[in-house]
Amino acid sequence: MAKDITHGWPAGDSKPELIYPAAVSAPPPTTHPDPSVSVILPIRNERAYIEDALQALLTQERLPARYDILVVDGMSDDGTREIVQAIAARDPRVQLVDNEKRIVSSALNIGIARAQGEIIIRVDGHTRVAPDFIRANLELLEEHPEASSVGGPIAHRGKTTFARGVAAAMSSRFGVGGANHRRETYEGYAEGAVFPAFRRTIFDQVGFFDEELVRNQDDEFNFRITAGGGKIYISPRVKHDYYVRGSVQALAQQYVQYSYWKVAVFRKHRKIVAARHLAPVVFLVAAPACVITAAIAPPPLSWVALAPLVAYGGLLTAAVISAGIRERSVAVGVCAGVATATMHVAYGTGTLLGILAGPGRSPFVRAIMAKITR
Repeated sequence: MAKDITHGWPAGDSKPELIYPAAVSAPPPTTHPDPSVSVILPIRNERAYIEDALQALLTQERLPARYDILVVDGMSDDGTREIVQAIAARDPRVQLVDNEKRIVSSALNIGIARAQGEIIIRVDGHTRVAPDFIRANLELLEEHPEASSVGGPIAHRGKTTFARGVAAAMSSRFGVGGANHRRETYEGYAEGAVFPAFRRTIFDQVGFFDEELVRNQDDEFNFRITAGGGKIYISPRVKHDYYVRGSVQALAQQYVQYSYWKVAVFRKHRKIVAARHLAPVVFLVAAPACVITAAIAPPPLSWVALAPLVAYGGLLTAAVISAGIRERSVAVGVCAGVATATMHVAYGTGTLLGILAGPGRSPFVRAIMAKITR
């Protein structure tokens, strides 16, 4: 297999190439009734969440005999490293590994290179997994030998009123489209799992994570799996709570960055994975045109021009009411509306930047998009 060197890879080793198009063959049968498991946490500045995340992983039910946790840290400066070091001193299953490149894709590649497990599971630092998370993943892999990766649909959670609104927005079809992995009760094949369990053999077939991508490296990796004929299976039996951003600014930064790097994935593979990714940018471009047309055109053309904005306002109002009823809180409902509009505008803005000033076109914009973090 061809090799190329990446910063942060263990000395004397090289990173496997990114293979596309790949031919994903059926995974080999598990050679051990209780396969070894390595969990990789790619983190940076997760002081508020990392202790709970590690505690949940260390106290799992029916853990395999061979089990380790690699915390691959992007040189945190908020006290996260000290928390992890203290836990690692008490429990040798936890290792702290440096990620000087400070992006998720390099963290994952460093973790995979060091991991000893036959099964490799990715978990984020701001996630709390259920007590049977590891065992549920192993059972799902056993039940679905055709799957190269398994996991659970995402369960969004918030600790504040606004964050609860964000969680409601991220769980709604109007907020994020119809992706199956966003539906908390979905079971079946999907385009990706949020915190997946991989059979180690998949990295021999499709390569590792693309370190040119600051975000969306998981989407791009999953695309290589499915494009090569591989399968990804998710089930609500695999449970975890993902804690969402707690402010408008953090949410907007997240979605601008997501969509900017999503365009980079589209360019790389010359394919738009799903049409829903383009809806926000179409609305962002069309909305000013609708306003201008409505201002200068006579009726009934002005009414027609306003129709898309009125329809969006109606859907947004319905989302506010739905979230408020579901969460039994008017304030959460209003926050869900603010969060939904923020996500749509931010995602459309990032997509537009990705089209006009993508990573290969504007180093200045790329540097800004690489700098925005959680």
